[in-house]
Amino acid sequence: MDIWGADKLVLFLAFVIPGFISIKCYQLAFPGTERPSSEQLVDAIAYSSINYAILAVPISLVQRSELLQARAFLYYLFYIFVLFLAPVLWVLIWKYVRTRDFFQRNAPHPTAKPWDFVFQQRKSSWVKVTLRNGTIVAGRYAGKSFTSSAPADEQIYLEETWVLGERGQFVRKVSRTSGVLVLSGEISHIEFRE
Repeated sequence: MDIWGADKLVLFLAFVIPGFISIKCYQLAFPGTERPSSEQLVDAIAYSSINYAILAVPISLVQRSELLQARAFLYYLFYIFVLFLAPVLWVLIWKYVRTRDFFQRNAPHPTAKPWDFVFQQRKSSWVKVTLRNGTIVAGRYAGKSFTSSAPADEQIYLEETWVLGERGQFVRKVSRTSGVLVLSGEISHIEFRE
């Protein structure tokens, strides 16, 4: 059997590419534990099949029409949508549905860790990071700050470091610093202030 035949290669690509695109987009939308691509082949085929099932009517209409002969450009553009854009669209729709309150009442939130949930919102705030040894690192989490996301270890970069007063209030920005990076192994807990 010739596995490199054009018909077998086209069939393989048609049933792997859309699903693989969906899997990768889902991993970007909902960071979590990643599995090796070799273990995702069955999932990719399943998601590709779902893609074709959703688009069965438009695909059938395009195939029965004279679109290929009349306007080949539109025909190929349609299949670019089917293979590459629709799988992304389904992930965006699924993300929207999964993050709505009505869905949350009956299913777990798709974001695996509170760390990712809080920081993916990208809200600016004053932050107090309490380290395991009791030391408090205070700073400003804003537009130039950054946090890691799953599956990477939790780390936070605060773009400004601040000195705290005796009652824990933010007194002044530490001069001549470019911020502070705190590693996950050092963090006990984090407090956010508006």
